[in-house]
Amino acid sequence: MGILNVTPDSFSDGGRFEGNVDLAVAAALRMVEEGADIIDIGGESTRPGATPVSPQEEQDRVLPVIERLCACSDVLISVDTYRAETAERAVAAGAHIVNDVYGAQKDPAMAEVAARTGAGLCLMHTGRERTKLPDVIDDQFHFFERSMEIVAKAGIPRDRLVWDPGFGFAKERDENLALMARLPELRAMGLPILVGTSRKRFVRGAIGREEPEPDVATAATSVLLRERGAHIFRVHAILPNRDALRVADAVLAAGVRA
Repeated sequence: MGILNVTPDSFSDGGRFEGNVDLAVAAALRMVEEGADIIDIGGESTRPGATPVSPQEEQDRVLPVIERLCACSDVLISVDTYRAETAERAVAAGAHIVNDVYGAQKDPAMAEVAARTGAGLCLMHTGRERTKLPDVIDDQFHFFERSMEIVAKAGIPRDRLVWDPGFGFAKERDENLALMARLPELRAMGLPILVGTSRKRFVRGAIGREEPEPDVATAATSVLLRERGAHIFRVHAILPNRDALRVADAVLAAGVRA
């Protein structure tokens, strides 16, 4: 899953594509050429301390890019939003997946929109705006149970759902590392797992120096998480992660054959 932020203030690529549909679509097509299966388009930064935008501003940023990308590529498109109104308009414009960083718990209409439109729904765990349980895995399941109650009530089948443990979202460095190490415990949820460690602060911290685009370190996390059962990898740099995952998959396959 390639990250395409059409925002002025996202932590890694903010301002590169905002207001320029041609540049944004060209960047998406480059990611597809490099091996991206999904393009995740976001119109509001979710970095800590980011300024919220109105639904209309968010839609003005993402909808033209979705429409143009649909016209020139058959790549799967995800819209990164927690607003049901934006999700509905994005799916109407051609998006296939809604990526909700609040796990369908912030906007009461989100699950209903996903159910009615037939879109896939990525439910992400977050520690924001709530009190977390002390154990990182216990808190994952606590949040997961609430999200699943919401989507079950809306009638969304499980085969249209993906779980994202939400690396970096109100989690300290040690919490993120523990979550990586214990990722196999999340298999009990019974959903595919999407992970988003790309260029996150805890990855930069782990390498011991300030590196604005630590894509080699991100690829290392992708391999570790693949070994632990992750299925989808949301990244800024496609090639290093794609190559690293191909090696990881080859090793995993060899172990199965042995």
